[in-house]
Amino acid sequence: MVTCCRGVGLCRLKVKTSCCPTHCHPCPVLLSQFLYPTLQSCCCRTIHSDAKPKDPFTLAQKDLTSLYDDIKKELFVSKEELKSLCDYYFDGKGKAIRPMIVVLMARALNIHSNRAGDLIPGQRSIAMISEMIHTASLVHDDVIDGSDKRRGKKTINDVWGERKAILAGDFILSAASMALARIGNNTVVKVLSQVIEDLVRGEFMQLGSKENENERFKHYLEKTFKKTASLIANSCKAVSILVNSDPEVHEIAYQYGRNVGIAFQLVDDVLDFTSGANHLGKPSAADLKLGLATGPVLFACQQFPELHAMIMRRFSSDGDVDRAWQYVLQSDGVQQTNYLAQRYCEEAIRQVSMLRPSPERDALIKLTELVLTRDK
Repeated sequence: MVTCCRGVGLCRLKVKTSCCPTHCHPCPVLLSQFLYPTLQSCCCRTIHSDAKPKDPFTLAQKDLTSLYDDIKKELFVSKEELKSLCDYYFDGKGKAIRPMIVVLMARALNIHSNRAGDLIPGQRSIAMISEMIHTASLVHDDVIDGSDKRRGKKTINDVWGERKAILAGDFILSAASMALARIGNNTVVKVLSQVIEDLVRGEFMQLGSKENENERFKHYLEKTFKKTASLIANSCKAVSILVNSDPEVHEIAYQYGRNVGIAFQLVDDVLDFTSGANHLGKPSAADLKLGLATGPVLFACQQFPELHAMIMRRFSSDGDVDRAWQYVLQSDGVQQTNYLAQRYCEEAIRQVSMLRPSPERDALIKLTELVLTRDK
């Protein structure tokens, strides 16, 4: 099998490239450049200090200690049942990846902007709001998908029913909107409002599929941005707006969040095939059972064209899920998706390396490694 310069199998996008000299079979490098031209060549170098970066979780811990307590204060209601619904996922057992990224980016940007590293109140609010918007979207997603398990426990819709789950998600989102308005910066409000629009558009995109193979992958990556990466990208941009007026700095923050966010979801899609249900905290092969063709499936379709018909009927026929699962495991779909995630992380590193050196900046670089190597 022909491979590119990083040893990954080539695919079928008919565009020439110096990285992939033959185009009989598009590689992830080429495909990602075709869809997202900001990605640089696969041989880009990591530019950061030689000092061993601190663990991102440890570095952000001080600012995250009271995160969930602060969220619960925002969600304060007198009605006991609504309070129980809203507090259900804010139990401190989530990964808190999004607020951690926001905290580290905010502190790195403060240092870059010749300020003290500590967060200003508006930045702390954005970290909290990012987790609230994310959690509200999970509550609604579980209703749409009919899921009965999330983070290793029953979903809100499984415990309280779909109607109350929808209302709980709405209430969390309204509380996030109120907290956002109190920041008092119209540009920040506009940036984070875009996240909510993207979440809805992404959900609609997930309901559809594309006949053409290249259009299908573009559709998948655009959906991935809207449903996952937009929140991280725009939250990072929002904390930059509060301390720096330079649009180039805003773009660095945005692009870091965007690339890490897409990589995070690509790895998540891989884990759906490689991680056991107990480890992941939700049923494995969940995406196939929902009729979703993620990166591993789309890459596997290049080696097993039989998957095309299954994708178009959303794995609805008897045996489709099991057969698709086997095709993915027999292909290099998992490896190619992992490699594409690596490419996005390399671009995230390139972007954030433009900021002034700081422990927080290097922790953001370290975080890309954790994104790629996580197993849940």
